[in-house]
Amino acid sequence: MRVLLDRVSKYFGQVKAVQELTIQIEDGEFMALLGPSGCGKTTTLLVIAGFYKPTTGLVLFDERVVNDLPPQERNIGMVFQSYALYPHMTVFDNIAFPLRLKGMKRKEIVSKVQAMAAFLHIEDLLDRRPGELSGGQQQRVALARALIKEPKLLLLDEPLSNLDAKLRVEMRGELKRLQKQLGITTVFVTHDQVEAMTMADRIAVLKEGKLQQIGRPEDLYFSPNNVFVADFIGTPPMNFFQGSLLREEERMFIVTEHFSIPLAEQDLKRPWNQLEGREVIIGVRPENIVIGQGEIEGTIYVVEPLGRETLITLKVGNTMVRVLAPPGFSGVPGERVALCIDASKIHIFDKMTGEAI
Repeated sequence: MRVLLDRVSKYFGQVKAVQELTIQIEDGEFMALLGPSGCGKTTTLLVIAGFYKPTTGLVLFDERVVNDLPPQERNIGMVFQSYALYPHMTVFDNIAFPLRLKGMKRKEIVSKVQAMAAFLHIEDLLDRRPGELSGGQQQRVALARALIKEPKLLLLDEPLSNLDAKLRVEMRGELKRLQKQLGITTVFVTHDQVEAMTMADRIAVLKEGKLQQIGRPEDLYFSPNNVFVADFIGTPPMNFFQGSLLREEERMFIVTEHFSIPLAEQDLKRPWNQLEGREVIIGVRPENIVIGQGEIEGTIYVVEPLGRETLITLKVGNTMVRVLAPPGFSGVPGERVALCIDASKIHIFDKMTGEAI
């Protein structure tokens, strides 16, 4: 099923939860709605589901406008953050519930429930109740209940947020595998950019109800549209410095309070002459800063060994800077060290608008 949100807005009184949102989700695509709390991602999901009617704009399923279509007629499956399982029912009855609402015969229900339970590896849990299950098991039961209707659209509202860290990693892979195996168009709401990056075909980043950027995970990581996307995507987050663009002889430099960087050769082909003197924000990912060499000086603030790499936080003037170094880095807090920024990997944003230059 293809889904199109065409200039969709949703207001609650004076609160503009979603504003002029246009997103096209292709048939079989795994789309993530990503953003901080209050950005409008769950509201968008509930508009797609039919629980909310858009204030303005259109919601289309396969080119059919569904603004007035109730949820039960949209052929969707939904998994909530709380799983919303019926505590007094067994796992079998929870999964079978949507089929009973359709009036399906018991023999067919039993066959379908057993097949779905086997597909999700929960066939040994059918006689238990939700209170007797772990978080991961409850998540699989909720997913089974959503999938057994054979929906054309699967909506997931932060279904992994109640799981412990190890299980979240396992279920990320399982959900992605299931989605590709079934080929169901899926919309996944999350505030966790790692979940979005690892699972989704494309990501729509929202802020205060407005779309900031939509694209493949690598597009958002390597070519963010603005400071918000650059800061939100990536762990550890991007470093930012304030500076300006200045020319010296035949070269263009980015000059900050503490250092200057010549623009990389590929950047020199861009029309920087028109931007000379403009104040900018420079973004640098932690992996694009080398510690132990270069002309920039910083003071180590804290060292965090992560196993395969070490995260070092330094102070360059009054700015906190994060750097990823190889494992076994031996620096200590208070030590002065040299830094080198890879000029070919920097991101430049307009200081006034926050947009990428």
